Amino acid sequence: MTQSDLTGLTFAWLLPAVLLTQPGPPPGNDTEYLPGTAPPRLLLRPQRLRLLQRERQRQSMRWEQFDALVRGGASLPEPGFALGLYYRVSGEEEIGRRAVQWALARSSDLRQLALVMDWCSPVMNAEQTSRLAARLEEALRRPAGEGVSETRSRVFAALALADSQPRTAAAELRRVVETWWRGRVAPGLGAGRPIPRNEHYALLELLHALRDNLDLDLREDARAYFIQLPFFRLMSYYPAAYPGGENDYRIPASPAAEPDLEAAMVSRAADMAMVAYDPNARETQFLQGWVMQDRFLMRHPFGVPYEFLWANPYHPGLTYHSLPLLYHEPQSGYLFLRSSWDDDAVWLGHFEESLQTFQEGRPKRLSPGKATELIKVGEARVICVGNRDRLRVPRNDGPLFLLGLKPRHAYDVEVDDEEMREEHTDGGGILSLPAGTGGGIRLRARGPALYR
Repeated sequence: MTQSDLTGLTFAWLLPAVLLTQPGPPPGNDTEYLPGTAPPRLLLRPQRLRLLQRERQRQSMRWEQFDALVRGGASLPEPGFALGLYYRVSGEEEIGRRAVQWALARSSDLRQLALVMDWCSPVMNAEQTSRLAARLEEALRRPAGEGVSETRSRVFAALALADSQPRTAAAELRRVVETWWRGRVAPGLGAGRPIPRNEHYALLELLHALRDNLDLDLREDARAYFIQLPFFRLMSYYPAAYPGGENDYRIPASPAAEPDLEAAMVSRAADMAMVAYDPNARETQFLQGWVMQDRFLMRHPFGVPYEFLWANPYHPGLTYHSLPLLYHEPQSGYLFLRSSWDDDAVWLGHFEESLQTFQEGRPKRLSPGKATELIKVGEARVICVGNRDRLRVPRNDGPLFLLGLKPRHAYDVEVDDEEMREEHTDGGGILSLPAGTGGGIRLRARGPALYR
């Protein structure tokens, strides 16, 4: 399935933000990057905060789980995030003061420092506010990196400082939008350089923060990428559920091909945050159907706050069992195949310079550059060509993918009883041939496909 197979993305637009009057606003274009919102600005805009407060009043399963975690004195992997969220929803000032004390005493996590500054300001005295603001400002004075997680944290810091340091905040937000996103990241997405899967949650937090406060939907600069992203996420999980001590886990595919439960929890949080960003889009409704299964509800202390923050069990989802079993994105050269949507499905993934299959409950890494026999996944067929120029492939009605060729190259392809034709490999060195192709196949590289 390609990008063109997924249509109908509905973009959720917010009412235009009204710029707050700030003393001494930044000159020039920076004024448009002053948030027109009051704290809390980060992830807890009024609509979401009301939803979470209603969950507390109803004593929902997710609130009771979160409440037991905090009141029971459990060890919290992210204390600033968890305690700050609990305080903002419950109004219990003692919990908020614990978050502030933790932030001022030990933390160097810029994201959590910004969340505490934004969420817990009502329980901070002037000296605490000044100390925490100084740490955020100091972090923004350091040279900026290119990673999504670091950029998200800097955006959080800028928004948390928007009232006390409007010039600093607006300049950083403008840099992120105009230089980092529109100058580098969005063009890279269009050229087949996708954001790594393990950065998707940070990306979603960034998208929420900028849309909530600046009325900017960054997806507009890379529509094709975001249209296919929910389907990519569904297809890039290994099929079998992993039984954990607290709950079952969906394990995201990774080059290491090893189960990482923290990564699985962050990945689930990203799925739910994506649904929350655009709940009415058809693509995210399939994702909602995927996440709203009780067996995967997070009960680990790391995942509980994310589960409470993002899950919306009242929103209808669509069954993902009606989706195709093939995902192929030619720009990046990513390919994912499943034999079914069941846990015992056969699965194949070609991504991030990695080729893996999943059968009988475990992944297996392969080398795209080494010749293999035919791999069948459902109706689809895959062969790693290696250094061969002649292949024999049994015919069937499914598509055929030849892997391990030169990326973005032209090849002469001659199939038995057919005229020779020119075909082009994609950005991952995959040659996609039509369904039903089979028999003897001869290949000859012609050279780079410069016009692709």
